[in-house]
Amino acid sequence: AAPYVLYPVFVMKVLCFALFACAFNLLIGFAGLLSFGHAAFFGGAAYITAHSAKVWGLGPEASILLGMGFSALLGLAFGALAIRRQGIYFAMITLALSQMVFFMALQLKFTGGEDGIQAVPRGHLFGVIDLNNSLSMYYFVLAVFLAGFAVVWRTVHSPFGQVLKAIRENEPRAVSLGYRTERYKLLAFVLSASLAGLAGGTKALVFQLASLTDVTWQMSGEVVLMTLLGGMGTLLGPVVGAAIVVTLESYLAATSMPVPVVIGAIFVVCVLVFRRGIV
Repeated sequence: AAPYVLYPVFVMKVLCFALFACAFNLLIGFAGLLSFGHAAFFGGAAYITAHSAKVWGLGPEASILLGMGFSALLGLAFGALAIRRQGIYFAMITLALSQMVFFMALQLKFTGGEDGIQAVPRGHLFGVIDLNNSLSMYYFVLAVFLAGFAVVWRTVHSPFGQVLKAIRENEPRAVSLGYRTERYKLLAFVLSASLAGLAGGTKALVFQLASLTDVTWQMSGEVVLMTLLGGMGTLLGPVVGAAIVVTLESYLAATSMPVPVVIGAIFVVCVLVFRRGIV
């Protein structure tokens, strides 16, 4: 019922960022790995999806899957390097690798540089459903979000998810029990990157645009804020955090109030009052 009450594009934006935050939370909340480079997967998939739909003429489902596959491969490469270190060193490696992707997005010809890829066609889902219709596009985005959220839920409640929690709490103990923790962390990294790519590719079709904003380090910081605000290590926390941040950005943009200052103040209050996030 949401698109009948609220602006459909706004709700779609909330759902895309909610999925992005859920993907990030899978890594930090359940595996204990803080990545400052998730914008690379989000924005990278957006570029691949946009290029596939506009230049290659692929359908929306194929374009999004290509973007998701690109993010999975990128996550495999980044993860194989980053998980060799822990703590702040892991975070800094992911940030450095993400900045390399940003530089490539700025320089490569097919990305459009500072202009990005514009006027991306939404196309027809399975060749039948016209996604240029706002309601059709909304229900498609909702289905994508629910599918991604279901994957996160199933992962967390599986034996694999329990091992991730064990690694988060006490990795040496998990090693002593015989678990190859590097493999678990790498798989979690790739899965998180893939879901982030799913969110980025879907967002590119919603706004019919892939731009440098999607791959900046500020985007990586924004998803950290969403996750911490809603509640790290919870399933609904990132969804709530994403909804709050996107809503504030949308409604404060029309005022003279400085958006980052307001969001920062709210974050400080939440940290003081709800130390583990709102949820």
